[in-house]
Amino acid sequence: MTAELIHRLHFAFTVTFHYLFPQLTMGLALLIVVLKTVALKTGNEEWDRAARFWGRIFGINFVFGVVTGIPMEFEFGTNWARFSRLSGGVIGQPLAMEGVFSFFLESAFLGLFLYGEKRLSKTLHWFSAVMVFVGSWISGFFIIVTDAWMQHPVAYVHLPSGQYEVLSFWQLLLNPWALLQYAHNMTGAVVTASFVMAATGAFYLLEGRFTECGCDYGHIFTKVGVIAGLISTVLIIFPTGDLHGKYVARNQPASIAAMEGLFKTETGAGIVLMGQPNEETGQIDNPIVVNDVLSFLIYGTTKAEVKGLDQFPRDQWPTTLPLLYYAYHIMAGLGTYFVLLMIAAAFMLWRGQLYGARWMLWLLLISFPLPYIANTAGWMTAEIGRQPWLIYGLMRTSEGFSSTVSASNGLFTLLGFMGLYALLGLLFTVLVYREISNGPEPKPAEAVHAD
Repeated sequence: MTAELIHRLHFAFTVTFHYLFPQLTMGLALLIVVLKTVALKTGNEEWDRAARFWGRIFGINFVFGVVTGIPMEFEFGTNWARFSRLSGGVIGQPLAMEGVFSFFLESAFLGLFLYGEKRLSKTLHWFSAVMVFVGSWISGFFIIVTDAWMQHPVAYVHLPSGQYEVLSFWQLLLNPWALLQYAHNMTGAVVTASFVMAATGAFYLLEGRFTECGCDYGHIFTKVGVIAGLISTVLIIFPTGDLHGKYVARNQPASIAAMEGLFKTETGAGIVLMGQPNEETGQIDNPIVVNDVLSFLIYGTTKAEVKGLDQFPRDQWPTTLPLLYYAYHIMAGLGTYFVLLMIAAAFMLWRGQLYGARWMLWLLLISFPLPYIANTAGWMTAEIGRQPWLIYGLMRTSEGFSSTVSASNGLFTLLGFMGLYALLGLLFTVLVYREISNGPEPKPAEAVHAD
């Protein structure tokens, strides 16, 4: 195994594990604001306790997100030193801004939300939730800006030293790729939070939890999760996914061809629902194809020509093409399932049948891991699709890694990270399970103290 491959695997592992946490916190930030807004407007104590309960889950996720995210910052210098040296004049600014909003704005107001309830008025406590939401979403935006510049470089100048510097920070922030990717990514975060909240509500309803106190948490969580899930699963397909996909097709046509397994240029290209890409024969084995659909999705007409991989030199094809193809189809397939599930659940909610339909509650419960898989597959699609470029069109991945860090050293630290993150994953599971088991209701001692 080469040093380049080890460094790629190292960063891929750490970023994939890390993103298990921010996608839930960013999505929960919005839903907590919804819960707090209803509580403030109606004066309903159950909605307020529900918000504080999810605030605790948010806090756990936030801590683990920080712990697993900090090593990635160091990996830019240890594993990707040449990339950092040449592009630091561009990506350094948004990464620094992300740290400011994450560690100062978001964390400060999170502390107020978690521990300042008795010292703050109800309005100020609601405001702290809003600021946590603002901080987390702005933090996410600066990360997306960094990645978008690597996907679609804008507003830069190439210096004689080989380094890249920003020409206009505002043009960097308003990179069209960043805006489209941000909308799609944040909608995906809301999908994750919606499924987690709906699954928790379904769990409480199936177990008959908190019914002895006349509380309605199972209903609240299921209702909010299903409504938010319906909206977000539709938006992630259209318009966010549709617009982002069209922009990728215009600017990274080789990526789209590889995602769809389109080896040859076609007029009226079809979309492959199932099949296995065969690089040796240049075709899809055992395909199930819907004719003309790909041309229509990209160009709005069934007669449009879509470039295949035959239009690009072999050394510009995305590396690990089968992995890219399967990741894209997993993302798209799960997205379709999410919409169908939430439409059915929302219809049953509207008809007043959802809370008693155990089969649907079980579907909501067991589906909560799937958005994590879909989001991971989506990021794999974006990052593998950019290959073989580290900065699209400017720097190949083979030119950006730290050649002085040997493969054996990289492998040693990768194995160490895998072991450490496995322990962190177990600890996270225990902490979240304990919170869900305890539920939103205060313990008897807390209830007495509150009186």
